[in-house]
Amino acid sequence: MKKIARAIFLALIVLLTLSTCGGQKGTSSSSPVKFIMTYSDNPTLPFKQDWLVVTESNKLFNVDITWEVIPSVDYTTKILAELNDPNTKIDVMLYLSPTTADQAKAALDGALTPISDYVDKGWTPNFSKRIADWNMKEELDLRRLSDGKFYFLPSLTDKPFYDGGLLIREDLLDEFKMATPVTFDDLYLYLKACKQRDPKCYPLTNLVAPYVTYRMTQPSWGISLANSSSTGTFVLSWDYDKKEFFAGAISDQYRDYLRFLSKLYAEGLYDPEFVPEGDMWATKMSTGAATASYAYYDQIGGVHANSNIKGIRFNMIPPLRGPYGAYHQPRARLGNGVAFTAAAQKRPDFERLVRAIDAMFFSDAAAELWCLGKEGVTFSRNNGKIEFIPAALNSPDGIYKYLQVNYGTGAATSQLIWFNAQEMLKYDQNYADINAKVAAMNAIPIVPPAASLSVTDTERASILRATLRTSFEVWTEDFITGRKSLNSDWAAYVKEMKDLGIDEFLNIYNRSKR
Repeated sequence: MKKIARAIFLALIVLLTLSTCGGQKGTSSSSPVKFIMTYSDNPTLPFKQDWLVVTESNKLFNVDITWEVIPSVDYTTKILAELNDPNTKIDVMLYLSPTTADQAKAALDGALTPISDYVDKGWTPNFSKRIADWNMKEELDLRRLSDGKFYFLPSLTDKPFYDGGLLIREDLLDEFKMATPVTFDDLYLYLKACKQRDPKCYPLTNLVAPYVTYRMTQPSWGISLANSSSTGTFVLSWDYDKKEFFAGAISDQYRDYLRFLSKLYAEGLYDPEFVPEGDMWATKMSTGAATASYAYYDQIGGVHANSNIKGIRFNMIPPLRGPYGAYHQPRARLGNGVAFTAAAQKRPDFERLVRAIDAMFFSDAAAELWCLGKEGVTFSRNNGKIEFIPAALNSPDGIYKYLQVNYGTGAATSQLIWFNAQEMLKYDQNYADINAKVAAMNAIPIVPPAASLSVTDTERASILRATLRTSFEVWTEDFITGRKSLNSDWAAYVKEMKDLGIDEFLNIYNRSKR
């Protein structure tokens, strides 16, 4: 009887462990893990509740998610508001990198869970294995804040690839008898020719918002500023030679950069609608209202498919050379990822939630689902080789975009494991050739190391960043549109930024650099 009782007791323990912790998939025979998760929604790829990746992840990882979908242009602001709300209902936040001053402050103030504590406990076996297999421990350690902890599970990429850049019409280059642009002066001549050909068009337009154009072009001027800046500071840049921060927002490099954009604007070469409504970007590109844009390779097929222009032919070209060389936006193998609010940490099933998220985004099954979809639905295997369904292969949008729009794969917000070789399966040889050219140019710098700010410095830096950002945005738009002069008003701008504390902000970051 004692043996029977002991066997029953052990069986109960096993069942309790499975229901609490989950297995490889973060699942068991118990009810799904229910939670609320934020999603940064790009208007060119609007979120769909019935995407395959959404419905399949629910089944595969035994989760029941309420998606809090937030427009990407408002995402940072809304996320900070939730982090500062002690009554927030959010459990999980996607597309976060809590190393910037404002997000780091929220983390150190207790709004986010120090997930490193639970990584150390072994609750994230899939994430931890990936870090070990790809030798990323040192890079992960650079995401630790001043308390020695990190507050998110970043997206992981085995090697950076050139997925976005300048999309330009090769059919017009042929018509103008121009070579593919290599410098920004070449781009100016191309845009000028487009304007002369059709005075009603604004040749260069923005995707989503100006920050996409800024982040892909500024590095050729030796800077990285504004939203999506490589330093996360908005107004500081990184000197790769001196290995220190500098006040990029008031630098000569930035002034020269603004001169280029303001010239384009003054001559009608840069679209005055900085933030296109809805999917107007695609309409402009497909109708000839715009003939160039910094965007992503997978969007070319859709533009072609929706155009009535005979012979229209966009292509993505390598980074253009500016005063400091030919560089694209800095990239890291660790990017925006997933974080848990402090509220989630109080849940009785918190361990099960963490294990479910680990499986949902970092397991082998997750890596396949978020990239390729589901075997038997979006692809099949023939002797180990991936073969996509005919609808994807024959889509004028291309495989990547077809799967992305119809099934939700390949979204930067939610795909957290990126295998270069696996990604390349969804592209054509042209894309592979472009990537090879960019790799040979060494055109993608590494992301600067995140500063390790103290609690006091984090709080002060967060305040300074907010005020500096507001002033910077207003002056930037005024300089580009000509409402302010880069000659007569520049000194006043520099003085205002200094009065708002940019020098103090710079000192905080440089004394905290790694």
